[in-house]
Amino acid sequence: MLVIIIRTMILYFIVLFIMRVMGKAELSKLDPFQMVILFMIAELAAIPIESIDVPVFTGVAAIVTLLLLEVLLSFISTKSRFINDILAGKPSILIHHGKINMKELKSQRISVTDLMQHLRIKNFPSLADVDYAILEANGELSVIPKPEKATVTMEDMNIPAPSTTMPMILISDGNLYKRNLSLFGKDENYLKKELARIKITDYSQVFLCFFDEKRQLHVYPKNKDSKNMYKEVSMR
Repeated sequence: MLVIIIRTMILYFIVLFIMRVMGKAELSKLDPFQMVILFMIAELAAIPIESIDVPVFTGVAAIVTLLLLEVLLSFISTKSRFINDILAGKPSILIHHGKINMKELKSQRISVTDLMQHLRIKNFPSLADVDYAILEANGELSVIPKPEKATVTMEDMNIPAPSTTMPMILISDGNLYKRNLSLFGKDENYLKKELARIKITDYSQVFLCFFDEKRQLHVYPKNKDSKNMYKEVSMR
């Protein structure tokens, strides 16, 4: 039992290291090439754990080989469009200028019903509103609406847009995030004064406190009567 535990821990940290080396961009794409690599890594990691007769080094060597192969082919694919198309595949245009491309639908084995379902998921219940629908290499459907159906922006209406900032958590379950507080140009004295306004004297009394994109402070105190329901207390 102890041997299995040690083997599992070793392979866990090795696979975790491999995932980090592969990088966020590679993991986010999840095209066919990346999926094959991930499945094979999972399978190779399981073999030394399940079979004590198989040396851990054998599994590690195979996993590292896959990592080197993935890095090499990823580098080559950035230099060659042909290689990239082979490894990752090419996008397929399912709707072109509002017209359904039946040839591509049959090629991708997608029925019209499936297409309509995907469009509804993308908030396009009517096919008449769609100008282009593109099935990306990773399986995601990108939808471009017709110009007259596109969402109107403040820029289109020549309305000046107020500047916004990225929302940040200041307190989570009683824990203070000092760095986020300083990023908003505030200190603890400011925060304590704001919390005192709603009779909060200690961070442990706060379930969640954050600044929104308009720099408005929001506080959700802990509720003594219920551990699962938290209601915002107005700071205005």
